[in-house]
Amino acid sequence: MASPSSSLSPRNWSYNVFPSFHGPDVRKTFLSNMREQFKRNGITMFDDQEIERSATIAPSLTEAIRESRISIVILSKNYASSGWCLDELVEILECKKAMGQRVMTIFYGVEPSDVRKQTGEFGIAFNETCARKRDKARQKWGKALTDVSNIAGEDFQKWDNEANMIKKIARDVSDKLNATPSRDHFDGMVGLETHLRIMKSLLDLDYDDGVKMVAITGPLGIGKTTIAKALQGLLSNRFQLSCFMDNLRGTYISGQDKLRLQEQFLSKVLNQDGVRVCHSGVIQERLHKQRVLIILDDVNNIKQLEALANETTWFGPGSRIVVTTENKELLQQHGIDNMYHVGFPSDEEALKILCRYAFRKIPMSHGFGELAKRVTKLCGNLPLGLSVVGSSLRGKNEKEWEQVIHRLESTLDQDIEEILKVGYESLDETEQTLFLHIAVFFNYKDGDLVETMFTDNDMDVQHGLKILVNRSLIEISTYGEIMMHRLLQQVGKKAIHKQEPWKRKILIDAPEICDVLEHATGTRAMFGISFDISGIKEVSINKKAFKRMPNLRFLRVYKSRNDGNDRVHIPEEMELPHCLRLLDWEEYPSKSLHPTFHPEYLVELSFEDSKLEKLWEGRQVLTNLKKINLTASRNLKELPDLSEAINLEVLSLLCCESLVEIPSSCLHLHKLHKLLMNNCTSLEFFPAHMNLASLEQVFMAGCSRLRNNIPVMSTNITNLYISDTDVEDLPASIELCSRLEFLSVTSNRKFKGLTHLPTSVRTLDLSYTDIEKIPDCIKDLLRLESLDLSRCLKLASLPELPCSLRFLTAQECESLETVCSPLDTSSAQMKFTNCFKLSEQARRAIIQPSLRNGSALLPGKQVPPEFDHRGKGNCLTIPPDVNSRRMLVCVVISHNHQITEEYDLSELCRPPRGRWDFDHVEGVVLVDFHDVSRCREEHVYIFDSHFPFNNSSDVSREIVFEFSSKLHALEIIECGVKLLTHEDESIEWSYVSGSAHVFEDESIEEGSYDSRADQVSEEESISWSYDESGAYRVFEEESIAWSYGSGSQMFEEDIEFVEPREESFVDETNIDDISNGEICVSKEVENLEGGQKRTDCWSWLLLCFGLSVLGKKTIESG
Repeated sequence: MASPSSSLSPRNWSYNVFPSFHGPDVRKTFLSNMREQFKRNGITMFDDQEIERSATIAPSLTEAIRESRISIVILSKNYASSGWCLDELVEILECKKAMGQRVMTIFYGVEPSDVRKQTGEFGIAFNETCARKRDKARQKWGKALTDVSNIAGEDFQKWDNEANMIKKIARDVSDKLNATPSRDHFDGMVGLETHLRIMKSLLDLDYDDGVKMVAITGPLGIGKTTIAKALQGLLSNRFQLSCFMDNLRGTYISGQDKLRLQEQFLSKVLNQDGVRVCHSGVIQERLHKQRVLIILDDVNNIKQLEALANETTWFGPGSRIVVTTENKELLQQHGIDNMYHVGFPSDEEALKILCRYAFRKIPMSHGFGELAKRVTKLCGNLPLGLSVVGSSLRGKNEKEWEQVIHRLESTLDQDIEEILKVGYESLDETEQTLFLHIAVFFNYKDGDLVETMFTDNDMDVQHGLKILVNRSLIEISTYGEIMMHRLLQQVGKKAIHKQEPWKRKILIDAPEICDVLEHATGTRAMFGISFDISGIKEVSINKKAFKRMPNLRFLRVYKSRNDGNDRVHIPEEMELPHCLRLLDWEEYPSKSLHPTFHPEYLVELSFEDSKLEKLWEGRQVLTNLKKINLTASRNLKELPDLSEAINLEVLSLLCCESLVEIPSSCLHLHKLHKLLMNNCTSLEFFPAHMNLASLEQVFMAGCSRLRNNIPVMSTNITNLYISDTDVEDLPASIELCSRLEFLSVTSNRKFKGLTHLPTSVRTLDLSYTDIEKIPDCIKDLLRLESLDLSRCLKLASLPELPCSLRFLTAQECESLETVCSPLDTSSAQMKFTNCFKLSEQARRAIIQPSLRNGSALLPGKQVPPEFDHRGKGNCLTIPPDVNSRRMLVCVVISHNHQITEEYDLSELCRPPRGRWDFDHVEGVVLVDFHDVSRCREEHVYIFDSHFPFNNSSDVSREIVFEFSSKLHALEIIECGVKLLTHEDESIEWSYVSGSAHVFEDESIEEGSYDSRADQVSEEESISWSYDESGAYRVFEEESIAWSYGSGSQMFEEDIEFVEPREESFVDETNIDDISNGEICVSKEVENLEGGQKRTDCWSWLLLCFGLSVLGKKTIESG
């Protein structure tokens, strides 16, 4: 008999199930009932009625076994009386071994032990069959029976009701068929498994009593159709009938179109040609008793839904209707509430999608890394763009990639445009106008701001934005910001280019704009100009240029590429239009605006990098003005009278280096909520008694002339940045700021200390200051979560700190000697890099909290004595402990100073992906590579593994820890592990509650710790979360914390811990292959009878930017 092929290439199975049985025992009873149930569940089962029985298994039967996804072996009393059945069984188990075929068992009136040992009536039948055969056949059949009996299955004798047992078997078969989608449904789409898991949850397939409608929404090109096709491939076998109605866009307008569409639909559902529909009730008549899966793809009209799935009563119980569309509005009209909005892939996923099309593999070919990132960014992570552009790059060299990238920067691929433009073309004229304005002027602008821009227009902006959101053409962030995808922006600009020149209301073509401005050929129809001056040689604007455009509302002059050249020349007599609502002119070349300038309609005024010294004289009507941006106007000496700007919300004066004073007219800015003044190096004076109730964020970093005259401008302030100034102390009135959460005074060398702080503070940054003492009252800041004292060179001691603290950074504090004991920060991550003067008491105070829930990095050459398992070098073996709950880990590390290269965080700080069940495993510990790189000598790093070490099956194992450095940036000097028991955790709780003192008098070797000092970079906060796909993802916290003077960022590292899983002893279908090039996990089941030990080895990869679990190995010893 030929062996089955072991190929796992994608294939279409002929049958879902092959049944192996003894005919006289079950054919007319159990098997016929099971076949009928399978038919109702849409499960196809091989039927052997036409095959003639003989002494040897027929070739057609062998082929049927190999063409079935699942084999079900029905072991009855007389099963072993047939050599035919036994040969079938041998073939089935060979297919299982070679092809990964699933095998299920049913013990029909026999004991599993009788099958395993060939005893009882089953054994008698087996012996009679073997009496006529050679010993070789007996051994082969006996082994097959033993193997199949070890596969867990249904025992007929344990069921009271055969029908219920058959229903459960049918469900189990469906689940196994649906466990993994066929590979040909994936179509190269990265992350498809996650989409399918979410959709299965929304479909609620276990609910059989009713019909559910679920929608897949998202922008064009996001992959909705691909998900829907994969969903059908995954689930169709669970339904009696299934149908995928694709390309519905544009179908069914009215009248007879509805009946023709219904005919096409029923022909697909019933798999019949020539179906005739004479009235609208035919679908319900034909399908109301059928369990169906219907997918309606690319729906764009409510009439399509009304024609094909108007009521859930049209379909039988348990049916599911899936609709894909980018139009949420029609889903609301049809009452479909269950929606899955497909989001954009992450940067990492987008790179994988591009590589799959450009290189037909992952990872990418060597040398294309940066080019691939640029392409991914230009495609905006849109799967459609990535696939189209990726395919066009296949086989091209680096130079050809550069040419494609250059083309992508200015033009839109035709194939992409053809798909994306249908969304724009489906809009009414008013919504098209709004779409074009967003594409050109208002992407990433506040929605309320945009609404104000059109107050003198008949356009209902709020309604228009709602339509664009519902059709997935824009998104509105939680902060109210309008976001349009880059490729959709290009669709809008392409639409403008296609307009007749005399019809254009918006000008975006640089040569055309040059001609209009130089020759004053504008018209009253022109509504907006967006002028990219980086693509022109020079332009001299005619003094009458804007007089010909009295209706101009939006004027934007900008540089997409900054080369330092001045290309625009304007005459002193030039007047700007009076009706402007947006005036955004980068590198404005004049010293002031024309005296006749009227800003009464202005909503946003922006002059970045301008040569302005002043704006206008006197008081102006500014009631519409919401935002002023004068960033980097380095010659600006004074602000105009802003007393009429009563609706101003944002005032940005960043890097206005000549500005000396904030005028008293700013006292009237009662709606101002953000004031940006970083690097206003000449700024000295503020108006007295300034108290703006709405002001929340004040940025004064780098205002070097500020000393002790910093006013408290609002008692409602939440964020205050006064870093890199000469401030010596904070005003006493700051204690009144009851909403203050973030305070940064970093890099103020004259800052001496704190005296007053509100209890609302959550983040306090005192790094790079000359503070000598932290006041005792800091313990009263019960909301404080982050405290940064890095490079406070004169700080000698730390007082009692609040127990709310999560991050304590005291790097390079070269005078720090004492720390309050006990340090009640049991959950904090503490960094004391290069704090070499720490006393023994201070080191004990730091180490003790880390032995509970936090982590600590401090100078040291030995693993602390609390770690009862220690080893030299990077390996450690520990024995099992039945009482252990989890593990603390300690490593003594030093930086390899020979490694000087810079590494890209996005490439190297990638948590490995797998399909483990992490449930309650946090599995992430953050380590800063720059902390290690600054260490001139060894440091001790202590952390909780977050690994729940409480599995009773772990008791018989030894555990081997192996630490290694992929980039050889770290050297592992020593390592240690402490196993925590129930008793330890009780002590921890007591410690946290303050009812127990846990410090013990344990000796520490003299010379274990040493001291040196060096500069450390500033921290950028990073938080981690775990998602359902088995991967950790990193997100930057939204904060603005600029460091003037240091300018360096800090990157975080991660350690991931993988929870071992036990495979089922008999059901091998639970085993997942999770090898993906980064993670290799293998496991052997312990042979208890043989007395062999199993050792689990966790190889931890200490990357330059991350400590990551590489994998888990099994080693036999004994």
